[in-house]
Amino acid sequence: MIPPFTRGRRPVGASLLLVLVAAVPGRQAVAQSAAAAGMTVDQVIQAERFVRPPSGVAEAVLAPRYLNVTLSDPSPDRRWFLNEIGDGPVTMDVFSRPFHELGGLFIDFRANRNRNLTIRNNAGLELISGTDGARVKVQIPEGLRISNAEWSPDGKSVAFFGHTPDATHLWVADAATGRARQVTRTAVLATLDTDFEWAPDGKALVTVLIPEGRGPMPVEEAVPAGPQVKLAEESDKNHLRTYASLMATPHDKALLEWHVTGQLAAVDVQSRRARPIGAPTMVQSFQVSPDGMYVRVTRMTKPFSYVVPVNNFGTIEEVWGMDGTMLVKLNEEPLNLGVDTTRTPTAPGVGGGDGAQAGPREIAWRPDGKGLTFLLQEPAKPGDSTARDESDPNNRRNRRKDRVMSWVAPFDSAHLTAIYENDSRLSGHRYSADGSVLFASERTGQTTHQFAVKLSDASKKHTLARYRADDVYANPGSLVNADGTMPAGFGFFGFRFRRGGGADEAVALSSDGAAYFYGTQYDKNPLAVGPRTFIDKVTIEDGKKTRLFESDNDGVYERVLAYQDLEAKQLYLSREGTRTVPQSYRSEAGTLTQLTQNQDYTPDLTAAPRESFVVERPDGFKFKVDVTLPPNYQPGTKLPAMFWFYPREYAGQEEYDRGARTFNKNAFPNFGTRSIEYLVRLGYAVVEPDSPIIGENRLYNNNYENDLRNNLATVIDSVEARGLVDRSRIAIGGHSYGAFSTVNAMVHTPFFKAGIAGDGNYNRTLTPLNFQSERRDLWEARETYLSMSPLLYANNLTGALLMYHGLGDQNVGTHPSHSPRLFHALNGLGKTTSMYLYPFEDHGPATEETLLDLWARWSAWLDKYVKNAGSKDKKSSPVSEP
Repeated sequence: MIPPFTRGRRPVGASLLLVLVAAVPGRQAVAQSAAAAGMTVDQVIQAERFVRPPSGVAEAVLAPRYLNVTLSDPSPDRRWFLNEIGDGPVTMDVFSRPFHELGGLFIDFRANRNRNLTIRNNAGLELISGTDGARVKVQIPEGLRISNAEWSPDGKSVAFFGHTPDATHLWVADAATGRARQVTRTAVLATLDTDFEWAPDGKALVTVLIPEGRGPMPVEEAVPAGPQVKLAEESDKNHLRTYASLMATPHDKALLEWHVTGQLAAVDVQSRRARPIGAPTMVQSFQVSPDGMYVRVTRMTKPFSYVVPVNNFGTIEEVWGMDGTMLVKLNEEPLNLGVDTTRTPTAPGVGGGDGAQAGPREIAWRPDGKGLTFLLQEPAKPGDSTARDESDPNNRRNRRKDRVMSWVAPFDSAHLTAIYENDSRLSGHRYSADGSVLFASERTGQTTHQFAVKLSDASKKHTLARYRADDVYANPGSLVNADGTMPAGFGFFGFRFRRGGGADEAVALSSDGAAYFYGTQYDKNPLAVGPRTFIDKVTIEDGKKTRLFESDNDGVYERVLAYQDLEAKQLYLSREGTRTVPQSYRSEAGTLTQLTQNQDYTPDLTAAPRESFVVERPDGFKFKVDVTLPPNYQPGTKLPAMFWFYPREYAGQEEYDRGARTFNKNAFPNFGTRSIEYLVRLGYAVVEPDSPIIGENRLYNNNYENDLRNNLATVIDSVEARGLVDRSRIAIGGHSYGAFSTVNAMVHTPFFKAGIAGDGNYNRTLTPLNFQSERRDLWEARETYLSMSPLLYANNLTGALLMYHGLGDQNVGTHPSHSPRLFHALNGLGKTTSMYLYPFEDHGPATEETLLDLWARWSAWLDKYVKNAGSKDKKSSPVSEP
């Protein structure tokens, strides 16, 4: 049976079908390495306590890469950077602290905060000089964990959350000295909204506090009052995903409301007095206006639901005065049960549109402080169709005007104006810092048009760029931000992830009124020529470009992190190479000053021999394969191998090739706690092939089994022909969809001696309403669902299969029940298999204990069934050390 759970979400009797993995309280309880303890591979495989892998692997997994710094969070004067200091993976004693699981919202009820703030935080905070790399360490009490560090508007202070086991408080540190003090007297309620904001004048911090006079936490009745109830009407047709975490009882509803009802407040930094803003309510998010006079508040609303997670619950978005007076309701989103819903605009003078896209879009505070901005498309006319007409490919007949709206206090219909009108729908909008220039984007088919409008003459539309969205070589990049930071991605609006993060994020303008674009230029032969990053100055009137900066790419990948002065070319850069760890630099007048002293903690892996090559399937499809070999590899030696993969779907060769165009040959190898390349330290070749699944009209999965088999056969033939791999000693593995595909490979091909499958789905009928890129439901594509379910072909499994699964897996397609069901089938069929179910872990291991335990069991499993395949004494052989 599946390990049962309590409502408090602690396993009570987590019986595993083969191996029990129990929680160990504290980092110090982790066992010594299996090899050092003299354990055999069978002893490691069968151990019912956490074990550790060979020292060479453990060292790579726990290498302190978190001490390396990339400068990316500049102060307002752009002379200092924030750096939160980590200290490695969370340990099970923290990870296993009790929490409530309510519709996908996990709450550390002891500390009144979202569980993510308990298990994902940092040990310290420092300020790093952008001039010479000098560091000022923020002085915090021992044991205090920190997160969410944020500069004050004047850059003289830094605020952050300070977490103890019992509470979260706001702290403020002096940027010059590093001295810090607690600001809040009442603890923060960081359950639904998990952030805070500086008031624009820097005198106060706005956050959600525990309400005064809050009653006791609701207690569940000892005797059930009735059954769990779910209802569905015939007309609903709720196209729901298979959510792992849903509320189930009236007690859950009461508990959720209690946990998320908080008091929005402004806390004076000097006096520490908290001034309430409105009455306690379920604050989902808030954003203070740039002038500090108003706050935009989104509240979660009732009714709650048992069939969808908290993220689908209804919301109301309002503008409040700083005294809590509700001035206007902007939007109301009903509970979304999986049926298409329409937005309900309620603000005076705000009309609707069509379907789910009705009403105002991209609502934000204008960065110049002149109220709110949003996009609003005119309503559809009676008889209009949104369907395309082949004789009218641009759908001009049904185009409706889209408007950029400006709304100022007191936010009534008399103060709502259209400041710009476009003939077609806009896909984004932003402003210059002074609000004089509007930047927007529109798209027709694959063609993106980026333009600017000077609001002093809104009749003129100035083209900045026009290009096909699927043409990576033509992409002009993204607008540079006015605050000294670079855009996070590509495309016109490369927003950083921050509160707001859209139209409220101002665009940088030069002294002569030009804009700047930051992007990456890719070569048509990426395997031979590395990418270059660039900054272009673009004149608004005529779109003329002047290149201000172009990075080096001679064995180096160089990117811009931030800037001091674009015209003076005072930039902060990151530079790295295939064997050079990334470092941050200040670039000025052609001189580079190194600001960080990052380290390569696994230089042997960085320098390990690598081969990248293209193979061709029997059907002519070509795809890429990467192979990493042991540092001491002798050419011509055929090694045992681990294939690690994750299939992806494409319409054809052209689409696949398009994605390969952004390959970066100069990137530093990026290792993490689960990088499969660590196996080269144990003498394996690690083969990471692309595995393209091809299908026209999005019917990819009709070819899944055929393409999977052909991909793997082609790669095996190729690596053997190159003299790299012993084809009689190959394992295959993957995580999530890679795990699903691993088991499919083992039931549909005879190639593999062993497999490692983590957090997978093995029965597609349990996700009947679609999965991955499959948009047909089970009843439309019954044979596809059945043929792609490896559980139904378990009798054909060849090789020894190791499965692992997190008991708290929240992924919609990989419920923890999948692994026990497949284990049960394989066990009954006499197949060689093992299963490890890890307490509290989500869709991927996070704790130090689990990570090391997995590597120990992987190493032992591969030793037994791959490296020593055919050996008579493999059962009693000691665990291999590198």
